[in-house]
This record gives sequence, C-alpha cells and structure tokens, in this order.
Amino acid sequence: MAIKILLVILFFAIMIGVGLYSRKQASSVDGFVLGGRKVGPWLTAFAYGTSYFSAVVFIGYAGQFGWKYGLSSTWIGIGNAVIGSLLAWLVLGKRTKQLTQHIDSRTMPDFFGIRFNSENLRIVASVIVFVFLIPYTAGVYKGISTLFEMGFNIPYEYCVISMALLTAFYVILGGYKATAINDFIQGIVMIFGIVVVIAAVLASQGGFTAALNKMAELPADGASDAGGFASLFGPDPWNLLGVVVLTSLGTWGLPQMVGKFYSITDNRAIRRGTIISTLFAFVIAGGCYFLGGFGRLFDSPAIHTADGKIAFDSIVPSMLETLSPALIALVVLLVLSASMSTLASLVLTSSSTMTLDLIYRDKKASSQEAPEGTIDDTVEGNIERRKVIVMRVLIVFFIAISLLIALNPPTFIAQLMGISWGALAGAFLAPFMLGLYWKGVTPAAVWACFIWGVGLTVINMLTDNAIANPINCGAIAMVGGFPVVWIVSLLSPKMDRNIVNNMFKCFKKQ
Repeated sequence: MAIKILLVILFFAIMIGVGLYSRKQASSVDGFVLGGRKVGPWLTAFAYGTSYFSAVVFIGYAGQFGWKYGLSSTWIGIGNAVIGSLLAWLVLGKRTKQLTQHIDSRTMPDFFGIRFNSENLRIVASVIVFVFLIPYTAGVYKGISTLFEMGFNIPYEYCVISMALLTAFYVILGGYKATAINDFIQGIVMIFGIVVVIAAVLASQGGFTAALNKMAELPADGASDAGGFASLFGPDPWNLLGVVVLTSLGTWGLPQMVGKFYSITDNRAIRRGTIISTLFAFVIAGGCYFLGGFGRLFDSPAIHTADGKIAFDSIVPSMLETLSPALIALVVLLVLSASMSTLASLVLTSSSTMTLDLIYRDKKASSQEAPEGTIDDTVEGNIERRKVIVMRVLIVFFIAISLLIALNPPTFIAQLMGISWGALAGAFLAPFMLGLYWKGVTPAAVWACFIWGVGLTVINMLTDNAIANPINCGAIAMVGGFPVVWIVSLLSPKMDRNIVNNMFKCFKKQ
C-alpha cells in the first residue's frame, strides 16, 4: 500500500507541476485551446493516442469484448492502430491543419460555421458536442474509479471526485499545453505499464502457450465445439466488425481527436506524428484487447451479478487482483495516465466549444467585421482574457455534470461510449471529412447528417436498442453519414463558388 500511495502522490505532483509550468502560455484563447498552434509531433502524437485510449478501453472495452470474442478481440486494437491512427493522420492531418488555419477555425463547430457559412450550424454543432461528450466523460470516470477502488479499497465515490478535482486543476491552469505535456508523460507510463502487465498476467497462467491452450478448450456461448475463443475471427465476426468500425473510424469525427491536428506545427511534424501515433496505438490498443482476450480464464464470482449476468466492467480488475502490490500500483498508474489524458481533452474540448461557438460567437463576428483600427489592443486583450476565464468556469461546470452521471452510471462503460461516439461521429464524420476534400458539400447536407447521426442514436436509445445494440448502431450512424451527405449535396442548392474557392486556395500553396 505504501508503494501504491507514493507512486500515485508522485503522479499527482507531476500533473500539478506541469499545470503550474504551463499557466503562462494559457493566457490567450489560442494558447489555452491550441497551444498557440505550435505543438510538436511527439507531444501531438502522444496527445492523440492518450486521448484515444482511456479506462473506457482498458477496463470497459477490453473486458467486455475480450469476454465476448476471445483472442479475436485483438483485431479491434489492430483496427484502432491502422484505421483510427495511421489512416486518420494520413487522410485528415495535413488538410485539417491547412484549412482550419487558413479560415482561422479553433473548434470543430467553428469549422462547420465558417466552412459552410452558417452560424446556425456552428450553434447546433456546439450543443451536440457539449451534450454527447458528457456520457463519454462519465464512462471514463467510471472505468478509472472501478480500478482505483480495487487497488486501494477506497469507496468509488471518493475516487470519482478525486479524479475530477485533479483534472480540473491542471487543465484550468495550463490549458492545452499542460494537457499535451502531461499526455506525453502519461503515454510513457502507459507503454511501460501495458507491456509489464501482459507479461505478468500470462505468467500467472503458465505462459502464453499454456494460456492459449486453455482458451482453445473453452466452447463459445451456445456452441458445442471448443476453440471459438482462440480462433482467428472469434465466435461472432460480424458484431466484432461493428466494434472495429465504431472504435476505429469514430476518431475521425470526434472533436477532441480532430482538434489535435489544429495545433500541430507544420507538415513535417504531421509526417513524424503519423508514425509515432500509429506505433503507440499498436502497443496500447493491441495490448489492451489482447490482454482482455484472456478474460474467461479469470472467471470468478466477482464478475457475476446477483441476477446471473456478467459485470463486464469487473473482468479486467478481477484479472489484476492476483498481481503483486507493485504491479497493481503500476496498473493503477497505467489507467490513471490513460484516463486523465482523455478527461483533460474532453473537458477542454467541451468548454472551448461552448465559449467560442455559443457565448462569444457574436463578439467574435463583430470584431472580425469591424473597420481596421476601431478595436484597440487593450479592448481585444480584455476580450481574450474574458474568454479564457469563461472557458475555465465551463470546465468546472462540465466536470460537475459528468461527475453526477458517473456517480449514478446508467449502464456499462462500453454502452456509454457507444452512445457518445455514435452521435458525435455519426453527425460530424462525413461532413467534416468530405468538407475538407469536396467543394460540393452543401449546408443542407451537413444539416441532414446532424439529424441522421443524432437522431439514429437517440431513437435507438429511447426504444431500448430496437435498431441495434449501441455499438453497432454507432457504426451504422458513422458509415451511413457518407451516403446521406453525398445524396443531399447533389440535390440541394450549392454554396457560392467564390467563397468555396477562396477557402480551398490554401491547398494550392507551396
């Protein structure tokens, strides 16, 4: 216990120290939200990866899908690395950086408002971001606190509140730069931690070969023959594909992920960041799902509820209970690192969106349109400081709401994430990506995709998953957004050609 406490205290001290170190760079809006658009490839790549993978993956997804699909759940991690990291950086990285800097966009709703010349799109997008990031944040709280409770025997409520306070402290102090530096430190902990934990868990089963043979002897649910959990594509390949699509393609439409491309320095940094981010995802995501794939070897009364169901969020913690105190401390730091980085990214994204795209949208527009010289530096500086103050206040507000949900979680972690990712990526992915490449995307098509993504997710949730389970429904929402945008764009009025051409000039610059 002494080792655990010392390590956690050291971890907390480093996070707070980074917040204090970065506070001077968080005095302006660009500094607070984007780190001045001068964040290097290593910090950006680790910020992308650590925002991607949190306790939702390590505790919720690895446990649930490892139990359902066995070792084939490793495909989810591979998909996260190839689709969610490598292709996301190749397809979105450079063009996002160029276009958002050219049109002076700071958030994803801001992008929709400027790119499609619609204030209403900006407003609705910011509301979607704020509302649907809350369940994701609650899922992260729940995952980290479940493991913290196991490792320290501290009541769940105290764990959740402690995580919320620490996150609020260093994000409010240092903004994006503090988040990026802490993400890098946390990423190093995650890489070291996942490798050691996998080795220790396999050793407890007699090594990899022995553990694999044990998995091969287990019959899948409802199957008479053994071997399904050790096969290449597992006992349920179609539902496995739905999870791969949701968790891999979803990052392309999530504001907290795409926002990392806004802040990176230049194209050369994007190329280096692509490699770093992909390798990080292979180790972390591949390792998490590979570890969860052995979950059935650790079946115990602790993972069964009173009504005979499986408590998926308890599977990974039950796998780790047999480890030594030092390794449990390392696991706690691993999940702390993964989750704190994701929490910081979520609350910063939500607060900046509400401030810049709702509260101060009129003042921003008026300052851009005012004649030259009518707004002096002092007034503009005061407006910038007020915006940063409002963002800091909204960080507290957002954390408080998600904290209330985390204290009374409505469902499993994976379902919370499925609802959040399905609505956000279902609404944003297609119009954002196509809006970067195709001049023909129309405002009506963006509206249609917003209605499609949010509507499908909400209807499915209100009808008790009548369309599909939250995971598959999220995947349907994301993929279905592309034909929605394409068809509506062909049938609806086009934007002014001169406005669109002026935006796309940035891609022709050498």
